[in-house]
Amino acid sequence: MSRGSSPTLRKRRLVSELRRLREVAGLTIEEVGERLECSASKISRIETGRVGVSPRDVRDMLSAYDADVATLEELVQLAREARRKAWWDEFGDIVPGRYVGYEADADSIRTYQGLMIPGLLQCEAYTRALISQVLPDARTAEIDRRVRLRKARQALLSEDDPLRLHVVIDEAALRRLVGGVEVMRAQMARLLEVGALPNVTMQVVPFSAGGHAAMDGPFVILSFPERLDPDVVYIESTRSGVYLEQQSDVHSYAEMFERLVTSAQTPRESATLITEIARTLA
Repeated sequence: MSRGSSPTLRKRRLVSELRRLREVAGLTIEEVGERLECSASKISRIETGRVGVSPRDVRDMLSAYDADVATLEELVQLAREARRKAWWDEFGDIVPGRYVGYEADADSIRTYQGLMIPGLLQCEAYTRALISQVLPDARTAEIDRRVRLRKARQALLSEDDPLRLHVVIDEAALRRLVGGVEVMRAQMARLLEVGALPNVTMQVVPFSAGGHAAMDGPFVILSFPERLDPDVVYIESTRSGVYLEQQSDVHSYAEMFERLVTSAQTPRESATLITEIARTLA
C-alpha cells in the first residue's frame, strides 16, 4: 500500500475538509444540523472522526455549504475510499486501528521509548515475553495474533519505499531483562541489525546523561508525505491512546525530540553501547 492511500488517512483528510468548508460557509454545527434535519452531535462526531461518514452524508453537507460540483465529486470519492477495509481491521480488537493506519501512511516517524524496546524494533521472542508479562491472562492464540500484527507492522521498514524511523531509546529499556538473558541477547542482535538499515536512525540516552527532555513518558511523532496531512503526535496509555494534532502541540513535541537527540549518544556510539550490553549478557 502506497503512503497516504489507506482508509485511515483518507478519513482524516475528509473530516478536516468538511470542517473547513463549514467554517468557510459561515455555519455553526447547530445550523448545519437544522438544515439537514439531524442532531448537531452527529455533525460534531463526523467532524471529529468519531463516526464514519457516508457518501450521502457528504453530499448533504456540501449542498448545505454551497460547494461546487468538483469539490463535491472529490469528497464523495474520498468518502468511498475512507470506508474501505484495511488489512489491520481484523486486529481491531487488540490494537487501535487509527494508529496502525497512521503508521502505515507515514513516511517518517520520530519516537522515544523509555521502558521497553519500541514495537517496530522488537524480535519475536521479546514481543512474546513482553505480552505474556503485560497480559498474564492472554491465551496462546491471542499472543500469536499480536505477534503476527507486530511483524506486519515491522515490514514497513523493509518495503521498496520504506518507512524512515528515528528512534531514541533510554538505556533502561536495554538493561531490563524482559524474558531473560537469552531473549535479551536476541533482542540486542535485532537492534543492531535494524539499526544498520539506511532508513533507520537509532540513538540511546545513556544513564550518564542524567535527566532528559522526555522523562515524563514515551511518544510518537508521525509525519506524512502530503502537505494536506499535518503531523500527528501519539501518546499511548494502558487503555487508550491520545492523538495531538494542534500545531502548537506537535511543535512542542518536535522541539522535545530535538533536545532528546542532543542528549542521546550518536548512532555509532549507541551501537557500541548495545554491543557492550550484548557481551555482558553472554
